[in-house]
Amino acid sequence: MSLDHVQSAERSATGAGAPAGDARDPGQAPGEALGGSRPADAETPFLELLARGASADAYEQPVLLARAEGRPAERIAALEHAKLLALRVRSELEGRRRREAELSALFETAHDLAGLRDLDAVLQAIVQRARSLLGTDVAYLSLNDPVRGDTYMRVTEGSVAARFQQLRLGMGEGLGGLVAQTARPYVTEDYFKDARFQHTDTIDAGVRDEGLVAILGVPLMLGHHVIGVLFAADRRARVFEREQIALLGSFAALAAAAIDAANLLAETRSALTDLERANEIIRDRSGVIERASDVHDRLAELVLRGGGVHDVAAAVSQVLDGTVEFTEAAAAPAKALEASRAEGHAVRHEDDWIAAVAAGGELLGALVLRGHPGLDPVDQRTLERAATVTSLLLLARRSAAEAEQRVRGELLDDLLDARDRDPRLLRDRASRLHADLDATHAVLAARLDGTAADADQEAAARRRLWSAASHLAATRHGLAAARDGGTVLLLPLGPGDTATELARRTARHLGTAVHEAVTVGASAPVEDLAAHPDSVAAAYAEARRCLDALRLLGRSGDGAAAEDFGFLGLLLAGDRDITGFVDRTIGQVVAYDARRGTDLLRTLDAYFACGMSPARTKDRLHVHVNTVAQRLERVGRLLGDDWQSPARALEIQLALRLHRLATPAQR
Repeated sequence: MSLDHVQSAERSATGAGAPAGDARDPGQAPGEALGGSRPADAETPFLELLARGASADAYEQPVLLARAEGRPAERIAALEHAKLLALRVRSELEGRRRREAELSALFETAHDLAGLRDLDAVLQAIVQRARSLLGTDVAYLSLNDPVRGDTYMRVTEGSVAARFQQLRLGMGEGLGGLVAQTARPYVTEDYFKDARFQHTDTIDAGVRDEGLVAILGVPLMLGHHVIGVLFAADRRARVFEREQIALLGSFAALAAAAIDAANLLAETRSALTDLERANEIIRDRSGVIERASDVHDRLAELVLRGGGVHDVAAAVSQVLDGTVEFTEAAAAPAKALEASRAEGHAVRHEDDWIAAVAAGGELLGALVLRGHPGLDPVDQRTLERAATVTSLLLLARRSAAEAEQRVRGELLDDLLDARDRDPRLLRDRASRLHADLDATHAVLAARLDGTAADADQEAAARRRLWSAASHLAATRHGLAAARDGGTVLLLPLGPGDTATELARRTARHLGTAVHEAVTVGASAPVEDLAAHPDSVAAAYAEARRCLDALRLLGRSGDGAAAEDFGFLGLLLAGDRDITGFVDRTIGQVVAYDARRGTDLLRTLDAYFACGMSPARTKDRLHVHVNTVAQRLERVGRLLGDDWQSPARALEIQLALRLHRLATPAQR
């Protein structure tokens, strides 16, 4: 090495920017540079190198310079000794600085752990700091999966291969699997040449994708259990020192503590959530109790002050913040009502809720919550409780009404049996029951069509029928009584109403109420019952004949009047209303002939007499066949398109004969 090069190295070691007046030989003590007589200080240049934090190579330069200048051997030996001491001090200082950095990193990690908010963020910081302090290319952390019995990648730092980042290692597979299985740290300078590990294609492919060679893995321990592994790895062969293994172990301990703290925090949060949920349940139950108490108080008050079913509905409407109505069983949706009765709970029907009001096996009606599809169990129970109270109210009122029903039955019995009653007394008795004997009525005979298993069941069914009929009579301002194994009703006819329609409605209503088929026969309308009480008995006999005819014709569960049976009605009717039959059958043709002076009736007679042949009819009438066709077309418009059907033709022929018999001029 040349002198100029050594001097340049000296200036680099001692500082090229020193003042010119202070330039001195780095191998000399300060006293020698000033021409003093003190002994040479060999440590001075090395102290300056230590102060500057120079690299280890720079410590050779003072020794090389002294040799180049031909310094004495003792001087060179002193410099060599000082160099060794300085390098030891430098190594110690570097170790302290490294230890200080490690402690600082551990402190920061512990600080992060103390303020743990996000477990992933803390684990990521641990992996990043481990990679930085150990100076590795990659650092990563895996956790054990107790369900699947393997370990999987949780956090990676410096990784570039997707397959590596998604690796799962079975227990005992690869370096990490061995660490997880044995709870001991393992290190390899060259992973693929190390036969201590169980190599698999999947793991080796992931490690190869990442380009890793040297790998260090330490276990994450919670007590005596391994929960994962912390790794540091290089993409070149490398020997990990004992201090580095210990440092990574410290980070692994912090990572395990972070996971444990996160688990405890999760358990605490879960416990708090459970407590909050329990608190909410307690508050809800408290609210339920308060609401139930409020409903109970309101309903009890209603019962005590004699409230009715509609008062109950109004009170429940306020509690449920909706519209609740009481309806008759026939007016409620049949399927939903039956489901509610069978289950004993309110059921949803479209946007409404239906709660059956029932007593025993009898449906008394329903409470309907309108337009309220969302109903919690508490409100549903409130509606069901209101339905129960409503049924109790109805039963109580029924008990009170049974006396009135008996009175109604006695009045009807008197109309049927005691024909010499005073009309004025009959009207007074009816008036007290809100019945008007001067109105037009129909007498109806109703009977169950089901077959009872024994006498007790049959008697119970008859009682239910009588109860339902009495209730119907009371609500329709009529009378009802049990008679001849069935029930007889006297019901007023409304404007435009017919006996047939009344019979059919009554059959449907009673059948729904008792859950069995009920057949109803009706009489023709009767009037002025108080003045002619005997007409009630005659109408009842007619209604019974209609009832028997319905059952013989297989029309059980239906309702009809004598007028529905055509000419058979003449046989059923008590007064044999021939004029009425003729008028209903051919009255329009008779009236047309009377108004227009036409000959439609004679044409009909001839048509039927000639076997319904237009050709023979025109010969008999001595008219053109077109005239016959025109007259028959007019008859069709008056009587309907089906007038030539066998049943209608039979009735028309009977009406024509009765009309001729009743009109002497036409005989």
